[in-house]
Amino acid sequence: MTDAAGNDGGKKSNEIPFDYDTSSNDKKSSDRIPFFNGNPTSYPFWKTRMYSYIIGIDIDLWDLVEEGVVFDNMDKEGVVSHLHRKSFTPSQKLEYKKHHNVKGMMTNAISHDEYLKIVDKRTAKSIWESLKSKYEGNKQVREAKANLLVHQYELFKMKDGEDIEAMFSRFQILVSGLQVLDKSYTTTDHVRKILRSLPPKWRPKVTAFQKPKIWI
Repeated sequence: MTDAAGNDGGKKSNEIPFDYDTSSNDKKSSDRIPFFNGNPTSYPFWKTRMYSYIIGIDIDLWDLVEEGVVFDNMDKEGVVSHLHRKSFTPSQKLEYKKHHNVKGMMTNAISHDEYLKIVDKRTAKSIWESLKSKYEGNKQVREAKANLLVHQYELFKMKDGEDIEAMFSRFQILVSGLQVLDKSYTTTDHVRKILRSLPPKWRPKVTAFQKPKIWI
């Protein structure tokens, strides 16, 4: 109970409540939502950022993404009509509001074209699972992707006219994909692969690099 000055009668709480009435209209908050550009190589990074973003706002919101929630008389877009919402208990109203808050975050984080590809748009969980299935795939898909990346790794070479920075950037993207699919190599493997990927004109430098250093 608060007095006229807004004090809570001496009670203190370490929990900062999240204002669900204003968050969806807060442009600054909306601008900070991690955006997924549809690039498969960017998906793991986006997924991690999105998880942290949602958890940072309210851990209950992430539970709605992970566990899902379904309300009676909810249509294919996840909407319950005003008539049916009248029968909601106070806790159901809050949960429904929270669900649409986190669902709004999910839809704001992807493009319209990406949204149209999602079959089940009723819940935040179904949107999240759809993206996860598309960009991570099942075990067979993941293994096929991993085998393809391993093949690309083994055949990796510096392209004609490519500078060392561009080659290394391309190599890092390939290595990142392998790590996501649990097909990682050691740092030594990477160094050897880079050295062997360089064209003949680089051989004198490679030879000098590989010679043991004699410290005096």
